[in-house]
This record gives sequence, structure tokens and C-alpha cells, in this order.
Amino acid sequence: MFARTISTRLAPTLAASRSFAKAAAPKAAATSASSSSSPSHQPLIKIFGIHARYANAAYSAASKANLLDKVEGELNSLKVAHDKSPALQGFFNNPTLSRDQKVAQMSEILGKKYSDTTNNLMVTLAGNARLNETMKVVEAFGELMKAKRGEVDAVITSAEPLSKAQTDSIVAALKLKVGKDKKVTLESVVNPEILGGLQVSIGDQFLDLSSSTKINEYSALIS
Repeated sequence: MFARTISTRLAPTLAASRSFAKAAAPKAAATSASSSSSPSHQPLIKIFGIHARYANAAYSAASKANLLDKVEGELNSLKVAHDKSPALQGFFNNPTLSRDQKVAQMSEILGKKYSDTTNNLMVTLAGNARLNETMKVVEAFGELMKAKRGEVDAVITSAEPLSKAQTDSIVAALKLKVGKDKKVTLESVVNPEILGGLQVSIGDQFLDLSSSTKINEYSALIS
């Protein structure tokens, strides 16, 4: 039974523009709020948390502007840059910089290379002292986009590598559960410690059919 599973360089000095920051942050917040009010542009799934609120607003704004794919690509590029750049990580997480400084620097980093939706999102995060939530926002936006495309992530853990026939059979079985119209994105993991059988994670559900678990259950019954 199923149960619950760029690279960029920062400018050496901060060109803090207080007048721009005070104007840009409220404008970005207003743009996100107005875009999220239309039901036809709402995400298909509900996710919760501070980061989710920003992701939901960005999704609605991007949908209204017909820029969902573009914004997803831009956010993913920011994630790649963040992961590769200690300087960018430090900037996002630096508590000593004022909100105005972060807004000004964020605007400088993005320049005109990104869409208005992405610029508004990042400036709003900076203005609200939430840049440290950026990677969570990117991840949440990705979840919303997967739902739009009908994608479902699944992880299959086996004691030995699965053959293509076995993998195809598992994918077919998973589609029966999640719906044939869904696209199952499968990740295969090999873990000899489960001894045999399978462990299946799909979305927030987990099925343990491993030999190690069965042995542990039998041992518990015997003892």
C-alpha cells in the first residue's frame, strides 16, 4: 500500500541606488499580485510555504505573459549560476546588506538579459529580504511547471541494475496508477543493501517491496 518522498560575477562594489530600490520593489510586488488574481493563469497544483507564494505569483505572471517556458529557463540558469558561484551565494545570503542595496545589485546582475517576470520576481525577493529563499522558489516553480506538463517524478531502487524491459514494464505500471496522460520521469537507483525486490517513490508516495524489509518484518515476527 502506498504511503508518504549565471555563471555570473558580482560587481566588486555595490552601486546602491536607494531611489530605484524604493520604487522597484513595490512595483514588482504589485505586478506579481495583480497577475496572480486571474484564475485561468493559476498553477495546476497547490504548494505551500513562503517560497511557494513567490513561485505561485511568478507562475501566474508568466502564464499571463505567455512566458512560462522562458521564465523556467531563466530561473534554472540562475540556479546554475548560484550553484557555481560562491560570490553569488554569498550575495543571496548576506544579512548585512540593506534591502535597497540588494535590490540595486540584483537589478544590476539581471540587467536586460531576463524577462520582466523574472526581473520582478528577483527584485521582489531582494526588496523583501528573501533572496535566501531563491533556490526554494526555483524548485517550487519547477514543480508547478512539471504539473503543467503532466510530468510525474518516480524513483525506483533495486538491488541490481534493471534491464530496459523491466524498466519499461515498471513505467507502464506506474502510468496505470498516475494516469496514461501523465509522463513518468523515472530515475533508477541501485542499492545492493535492499537485497532484492524494489522500492518505489512516486511523488509523495512510497512503496517498499524490498527483500530486506520483508526479512526484517519476518525477523520481528519471529522474535
